[in-house]
Amino acid sequence: MTRVVLEVDVNGEELFFVDKDVLARFCGRIRRLVAAGAATARRHPRVALHGFPGGPEVFEIVARFCHTDGGRGAAVTAANACVLRCAAEFLDMAAADAPEAASTAAPSLVRMTEKALEEMPHWPWHTVVDAVKQCQRLLPLADSTGAFDAAVAALVSQMAVPPPAAGDTTPTGSSPESTAFRFSCDTKSSSLSLRGSCISRTWWFEDLVAFGPATVERVASALVVRGTDHGVVARFLFYYLKCRIVGASAEEKKEMLEASVAVMARLDRSAVSCKGLFGILRIAAPLRLADACQERLVAMIGRKLDHATLDNLLVPAPSGTASLYDVSLVLRFLAAFLCGGAGDEPARLKKVGRLVDLYLAEVAPDPSLRPAKFLELATALPAPARDCHDALYRAIDIYFQVHGRLTDEEKMKICRGLSYEKLSPECCKHLARNSEFPTRAAVQALASQHTVLKSIVLREPGQVKPVSPSPPPSTGKRRDGSGGYDHDDVVGDENDGQVILYAGRLDLSLENQNLRSLLDGMHWRVMELEKVCSRMKTQMSKMKQARRGGGGGGRTARSLPRMCS
Repeated sequence: MTRVVLEVDVNGEELFFVDKDVLARFCGRIRRLVAAGAATARRHPRVALHGFPGGPEVFEIVARFCHTDGGRGAAVTAANACVLRCAAEFLDMAAADAPEAASTAAPSLVRMTEKALEEMPHWPWHTVVDAVKQCQRLLPLADSTGAFDAAVAALVSQMAVPPPAAGDTTPTGSSPESTAFRFSCDTKSSSLSLRGSCISRTWWFEDLVAFGPATVERVASALVVRGTDHGVVARFLFYYLKCRIVGASAEEKKEMLEASVAVMARLDRSAVSCKGLFGILRIAAPLRLADACQERLVAMIGRKLDHATLDNLLVPAPSGTASLYDVSLVLRFLAAFLCGGAGDEPARLKKVGRLVDLYLAEVAPDPSLRPAKFLELATALPAPARDCHDALYRAIDIYFQVHGRLTDEEKMKICRGLSYEKLSPECCKHLARNSEFPTRAAVQALASQHTVLKSIVLREPGQVKPVSPSPPPSTGKRRDGSGGYDHDDVVGDENDGQVILYAGRLDLSLENQNLRSLLDGMHWRVMELEKVCSRMKTQMSKMKQARRGGGGGGRTARSLPRMCS
């Protein structure tokens, strides 16, 4: 029988001369290529294999398999099992596609390599690591053949095993003195048992740093599915970024961040460091991450917002914008915080409320911060987030001072974020004489103190003591510079439990005409206050009688507050 020589060009790197019939017997791709080129007038038929996995070196192993009886000339080892499985897939060497080799007794490179891959969990550690690296270069064939999944599964199964003793060969890992150990076990605890536990769970960090982003995402996801401690997975991802981000190109950084964030989003909230997430955010700022990745990152930071600091939130505004800080981003954090159910946890909610007040005071001096954006930030949290609105008032005060061109209407819109009942007496006094605030805001603040007084009287009427309506000497600037109401008209004394109420007569001629209509609108408040004063008069009468009967110690009876007389 005459042998027909076939020329095979492998990736343009090397030319092989093989027996056409022998190779075609095992390789469906070779049969089809030869048939397609049968009409060409050449002495020897020729086929070209482009993108052949493993290149000429692996093709030589495949050719030996085809030319030797039973494939004994091809050695399938742990080092080449993955690439040979991909080469067999590339050449279409499945037995079903080769009728002459359909017998189960006939050699099959596919079966030989798959059998080797089944033994992968028992391979030495570094051999498995190399197999994973090899599969990275063999995509997408490594995926379609299942070789990549087998390699990752073998890797993950060995990660759960404690690091080997010195001299062991499987699995072999980083030494306890390696960078991976120093990083992952950095802790203030001096407990040897805790340190040993940390080492036993993170000995493999160093060996996986060389993986590509897609492979890291695949391995980390497999660890999560296997039930690995989420804290260990998160530490590995941060360690990977720390080691690889320096010196990487913008595109490489983007791939690494997107892969890491995709896995972190699946971890428990407590497992991921808030500081680490903001570190990722800083690196990602100049990069254009995919929208889905950005949303995941914002959602994760939002869930951890109660662990953030003011410095974390001071993210510079994107280039091309006039603002100093990215307020819109912080608003997205707050929305994610509330959507995550944190609004139902009072302690966390109040902590974020204090953080937002600090942030408001920091961004208020920005001359480019629009009133609508400032108000949106001030009102982003529900009412239970703040027990006291003093810090919010101070931030608004700063904003008004910097943004001097605001109209009274714009200022009143911002003041809607204030709950005057939650202002301390000191802040109410300051607001009353603060020329930056509209008159209506000052009146509402004073009226709110009447409401607070009413609630105090109704709750603990026996604790209220009448005092003289004579106002103390003025120590602050009045709103009109001369007349009107004094900032000391409403005082809450916390030391002796007294409530001092003084409602001086307002000189309407010194206020603008809008004040009269506003006071008319407060009429219902005055009626309520008169009811309270009526109760106070009854109680004070009883107190006077008791004082006279008991010989009163020489104290002079004080007159009633003017509005109650």
